[in-house]
Amino acid sequence: MLLTGSPRPSVRILLVEDDPALANSVSRALQSQGYEVDLTNKGEPVAYSLQSGPYDLLVLDVGLPGIDGFEVLRRVRSQGSSVPALILTARDAVEDRVRGLDLGADDYMTKPFALPELLARIRALSRRKQTNVEAKLVHGPLVLDTVARRAWLKDKPLDVSGREWAVLAFLMNRVEKVVSKDQIVQAIAGWEELSDNAVEVYVSRLRNKLDPAGIKIRTVRGFGYMLEDVADAR
Repeated sequence: MLLTGSPRPSVRILLVEDDPALANSVSRALQSQGYEVDLTNKGEPVAYSLQSGPYDLLVLDVGLPGIDGFEVLRRVRSQGSSVPALILTARDAVEDRVRGLDLGADDYMTKPFALPELLARIRALSRRKQTNVEAKLVHGPLVLDTVARRAWLKDKPLDVSGREWAVLAFLMNRVEKVVSKDQIVQAIAGWEELSDNAVEVYVSRLRNKLDPAGIKIRTVRGFGYMLEDVADAR
């Protein structure tokens, strides 16, 4: 018997689990409570999926083929995403729990678990996200809404693609810090391969859109890129 709850409308969850039986069971349980659920059994595309889609919660298994859940979570946090993350794992060692929390997990459940407890924890994380007021990144006249995945420049909507958004969010979380092309690739690569040349293209497009407002993305030769502080860009 499942616990009943009242999640807010259109709470969207990305469920990452490679055990088909468990994935289907959890997915059905979440849907029965009114959540929207997208399901994947691979970790590689997760970071990009979170940038291109407005997810409210990540439920992440550790034991995935390819890159494991810990590496997925590292990439998600390195790209600047603050989406609440609940880790599911068969590993019950204290060291593993500490590692997950240090990487940015908001909660941690070991397998096997009871579905009612999982649903209760998801409701708690959903409520926590709704009360989070740090939903916007502000850099001078540039504003990024990390929940709605929208951007404004001088109070006007800024048209950016999903990949441009990901690059810009990554840089805005690291103002005055030099980041390499490889760091950007690792942070935002998802379903498709992403090359250094592609990063150059996205940065060039962003410059064309941001330069007129005095926002500068500087190339640090031999190292990468840096989003300058607005005061320095004048």
